[in-house]
Amino acid sequence: MAANKVIRFGPVALTTSLTTNILNPTVTSFAGLVGMTVTALYIIIRHIRIVNKTSSAATFSLWIGATGGNAAGAEFLGQALSVAANSAYDWYGMVRLDAADFLVGGAGTATALTFEAEGEIGVV
Repeated sequence: MAANKVIRFGPVALTTSLTTNILNPTVTSFAGLVGMTVTALYIIIRHIRIVNKTSSAATFSLWIGATGGNAAGAEFLGQALSVAANSAYDWYGMVRLDAADFLVGGAGTATALTFEAEGEIGVV
């Protein structure tokens, strides 16, 4: 049975760069794990919340793919999806990100939207 750790990601302000790396489970060191060989970590995202803190509607886009990538066919959530003024958009589901997977995205208006997510982090 997996012993994943529940974790919160963010909050982070979304910029107008649609190639910003938002989440990736890669780490550079596994030092200190005695008697265990860890090859990689993974993230399971269960909830994403995008908050609009402004008095105007704003859009966001998210992809899953290579670092800094937003290629066609890698769209994940909210391709220019509008979030109403002073409101929020919530996504519930389950998606796994492995070491090669990056959640990439941004907003149509600089720092109008804030990204926050909850999920789990586990060891492969």
